[in-house]
Amino acid sequence: MQARTQLAPLTRRRCLAGLAATSLGLRGDLARAAPPPRIACLEWTSAEMVISLGIGPVAVADVKGYRDWVVGPALPAGCIDLGSRGEPNLELLLELKPDLITGAYGFGLDEAPFKRIAPVHTVPFYDGAEAPYRQAETETLKLGSQLGREAEAQRLIQETAAAIAQIRAQLAGRAKQPLAVVSMFDDRHVRVYGKGGLFQDVLDRLSLTNAWTAPTDGWGFSMLGIEELVAIGEARVISLDPIPPHVKIRIDQSSLWANLPCVKAGNVRTIPPVWPFGGLAAAARFANLLVRA
Repeated sequence: MQARTQLAPLTRRRCLAGLAATSLGLRGDLARAAPPPRIACLEWTSAEMVISLGIGPVAVADVKGYRDWVVGPALPAGCIDLGSRGEPNLELLLELKPDLITGAYGFGLDEAPFKRIAPVHTVPFYDGAEAPYRQAETETLKLGSQLGREAEAQRLIQETAAAIAQIRAQLAGRAKQPLAVVSMFDDRHVRVYGKGGLFQDVLDRLSLTNAWTAPTDGWGFSMLGIEELVAIGEARVISLDPIPPHVKIRIDQSSLWANLPCVKAGNVRTIPPVWPFGGLAAAARFANLLVRA
């Protein structure tokens, strides 16, 4: 059983404030004057967005996974773990009484049980409506409006664009050096990020060339055997942490890996975790890590 927070007594003042926020869709002057809304996040993309707008969620599904795979922006220290992202703890959600529950498109959860607990805001990333970076901007504005954080949303959009533009200038000398961005989950297969994904959008904004140009799935990556990385030749490889320790050992001992041209040339760099399916915070984090790689 997950640890539970001590809930504050439901006083008349708290009740009226909650009703006002709900009736206004968490918008308007009353919502702004009230304490920050209590938000529960069913997955990591919407959690990243909520934190980026200056609100610490009271609960997130798979807190440890967020801290291992997303890292930044950091979860608040007291954030409650809702359990698996595939099966969040409904009983705990009922007890926490959130003002809003957030989720993301394509994660496969039926919204109906959650709508009986609180209003649900879904972030429709990777639905094909827009390129991921542009959609991250659009959804940031929508969530900012929902939460009465329009100014914070606009500022996040502007600051992210400015940061990427600054990094583009720093990387100008590397513009002609192709690179591939990968995640390793075992010693025989690799995920390579390309067209249709957030990382590709960031690479384009940095004027960097992606060495992987083969078709990708709807999430912007290809799954392939490690030997297929021979197609990128001696291009730089940016490998995302975390790599499970037992996988790292096997890769280090793999002759298949050792004989790849990019490995032989010493062109593999490992960077800290970045959530490939995140929003503007993930985009800025990726750009900042690339400039140091």
